[in-house]
Amino acid sequence: MQEKECFVGIDVAGKELETAMLPEAKTRKWPNTEEGIDSLVASLKALSPTLIVVEATGGLECPCAAALATHGLAVAVVNPRHVRDFAKATGKLAKTDAIDAIIIARFGEAVRPKVREIQDAQMRGLKALAIRRRQIIQMITAEKNRLARASDWPRKDIQEHIDWLQRRLDDVDNELQDTIKKSPMWREKDALLRSVPGVGKILSLTLLSQLPELGTLNRRQIAALVGIAPLNRDSGQFRGKRSVWGGRAKIRSALYMATLVATRCNETIRQFYVRLCAAGKPHKVALTACMRKLLTILNAMIRDLTRWSYASPAQT
Repeated sequence: MQEKECFVGIDVAGKELETAMLPEAKTRKWPNTEEGIDSLVASLKALSPTLIVVEATGGLECPCAAALATHGLAVAVVNPRHVRDFAKATGKLAKTDAIDAIIIARFGEAVRPKVREIQDAQMRGLKALAIRRRQIIQMITAEKNRLARASDWPRKDIQEHIDWLQRRLDDVDNELQDTIKKSPMWREKDALLRSVPGVGKILSLTLLSQLPELGTLNRRQIAALVGIAPLNRDSGQFRGKRSVWGGRAKIRSALYMATLVATRCNETIRQFYVRLCAAGKPHKVALTACMRKLLTILNAMIRDLTRWSYASPAQT
């Protein structure tokens, strides 16, 4: 007689890990501490679940997911929006930690999300630095906006804070560069990416830290992952406009800025952009297509470990 499959859903919070196990729908809380995670891992190892599903929760899920994966358990880290859409589709509108954990487990049972390799500690450190850099830039922008509207007395304080944040940004930039230089693999990939006209430090760092799949997927898969693949909006005889949405917004933002530069300094991207505009494509549509082309080129270069060349087959 075939044993029943077991699926586990974990709702991650700052202090607790709410777990649910199917088919019994049993729930249990564990402290979100090193000791609590160790106990959870030991419990789940004895259970040998088919799949453990954890929602991505701004990095809070990383210690738990990494610990589970390290002990050979099948873990899938999923987009919370996908789980919430699944809950709505099944009529589960109530929301508590226990209910969320059960929904996550049922999502795993129904959808069977792909088990992805958990990033190692060095990769998580690089990603954390990249996130901190973006946070500092956002604080600098906010303070500069306040400075423009400030009256006389707080201007000095705001300017001093901006200067301090700028120094912190320089420190983070130096630490990021040192981290990349310490890894021969990252150093090589960084050199390959930055050999492309229009691709600078920011895009290279963003791709290295937040798109580890670069070079391992085909052009359609990588475009869909970032969120720049056109999606159909058709129903019956109606044919709607194709649009892009979803994916990894932070990567898309960095890619957008690099593509703007590339339409001016990268002859391959510039010619492609001019050709699309001449064919009547709106500026935004043409620019999105250029983003997709640039990402395709970078994906092929990392896959083949080849530097940029206008005659490179990676451009096709």
